[in-house]
Amino acid sequence: MKKKLLYLFSFFSIICYSQWTSQSTGFSSTSTGVEDINIVDANTVWALGYDGSSSTPANYQLFTRTSDGGASWTSGSINVGNINLELTNISPVSATTAWVGAVSPTNGMGGVWKTSNGGTTWVQQNATAYTNPSSFFNVVHFFDANIGITQGDPITATDFEVYRTTNGGTTWTAVPAASLPNIISGEYGYNGGNVAAGNSFWFVTNMGKLYRTTDMGVTWTKLNTPISDFSGTNVGGSIYFSDDNTGVLLARSGPVATATYTLYTTSNGGSTWSAGTPYTHPYRSLSFIPGTTILVGTASDNDTATYSSAYSTDLGASWVNIDSGVQRTGIKFLNGTTGWAGGFTTSVIADGIYKYTGANLKSDSFLALKFNIYPNPVNNIISINSDNLIFDSVSLTDINGRIIKEMDTNSVMNYSFNVSDLNSGIYFLKIKTSEGVLDKKIIKN
Repeated sequence: MKKKLLYLFSFFSIICYSQWTSQSTGFSSTSTGVEDINIVDANTVWALGYDGSSSTPANYQLFTRTSDGGASWTSGSINVGNINLELTNISPVSATTAWVGAVSPTNGMGGVWKTSNGGTTWVQQNATAYTNPSSFFNVVHFFDANIGITQGDPITATDFEVYRTTNGGTTWTAVPAASLPNIISGEYGYNGGNVAAGNSFWFVTNMGKLYRTTDMGVTWTKLNTPISDFSGTNVGGSIYFSDDNTGVLLARSGPVATATYTLYTTSNGGSTWSAGTPYTHPYRSLSFIPGTTILVGTASDNDTATYSSAYSTDLGASWVNIDSGVQRTGIKFLNGTTGWAGGFTTSVIADGIYKYTGANLKSDSFLALKFNIYPNPVNNIISINSDNLIFDSVSLTDINGRIIKEMDTNSVMNYSFNVSDLNSGIYFLKIKTSEGVLDKKIIKN
């Protein structure tokens, strides 16, 4: 049986916190968890439910959705005609229309089902696909209401099984071999860990490769990564992309229970990766705020029962705490003020999912509130003061990212920059602190 990507979730919740609002998913069974959150817009969100009550979970075929920003959620069953099929993911495009993937864990056969009525009924599409003895269905993704793709393991000696539709799934066409890179012998994909951003989509393999399309599935390239497998026993990784180019890879070394982690970044869609840096932060379920370098993460330390959420403005190098004390699982953000994180149902009318209701993360609000930076615009001297936060270094860069001034502040709470020698224009002030990094736009008169 092929495994899903390995994740770090456990099964107990504690309290609520003001930066997040607890919402009821409507699931009837307690300890039903939420995974694969998909935000269509500020009002419309879909997610899947799973059994979070046991280390040997039952197979749930459940979804929940909201069309009013989470004020109310409607849950339901996903009838794919076989109670033994496992749901791989859900891909919605509106409050009424979504697709799910499902697969048999024993023989790999499965496929894609569509609802056009908010989940009341589900109809299989492309039913002749993923029926080859070598098939193993992995994922479905729709870029919009018409264009979608499905991907499964190779059924030939050279290519993955990939299909594309341009009419909402009414008809599907196999992506030709000439458009797909050849596989490595023994290569296969995973149920999970696949990422979409804009017109781009990436899927991962057991050989540590990324298969990427930038034209909604028409053509594909194969990319190397710094790791050898995305979900092996002793090595693995998760990818996250903000747009077609900006992404991070959180790589695992060792079994999940005792693993160490390394963080890699890319600025070209995964074609090349930075040198890895050790990653000791606890945030391992991540989501980009789309179109930015800001990550939001949740931490669930099962050994110490320490749970928290935080955000990073520098691609995961440093983090600013949002809250602590509440366990949350998968996370997804639409913008700096709108996001949801998974939880666990305590009753049909309580809990299951959390909506972010705090300050605008996109504007660095948490750190910005702790600093007084003045004057701005500035002529000669710009002052940086904080009443309660020590900062370690300050730098000033131009719009091309070149460092103009840089000082080690020796852990002070007040500092002044003389900018009288600079030309008029826009600059960026970066303040590094123990709680994260604040980037502030500065206008020089």
